[in-house]
Amino acid sequence: MTVPEIAVRDWYKSSYSAQANDCVETGRLAPSAMAVRDSKDPGGPALVFPAEAWLSFVSGIKGGEFPTG
Repeated sequence: MTVPEIAVRDWYKSSYSAQANDCVETGRLAPSAMAVRDSKDPGGPALVFPAEAWLSFVSGIKGGEFPTG
């Protein structure tokens, strides 16, 4: 699904990415969803996740549920 730029006010990427352009960016779609796109292709497609799914994903990351490295 392509998310029109107007739908996402601001896109954010991790402070860990420094100036590299090889990461993902996230953008809030109202309070009900989160969009994720490839920073190398800002005009390309974006994935959209319901807010509950995104919060569960972030909680899993913070809780160490996903392997690193």
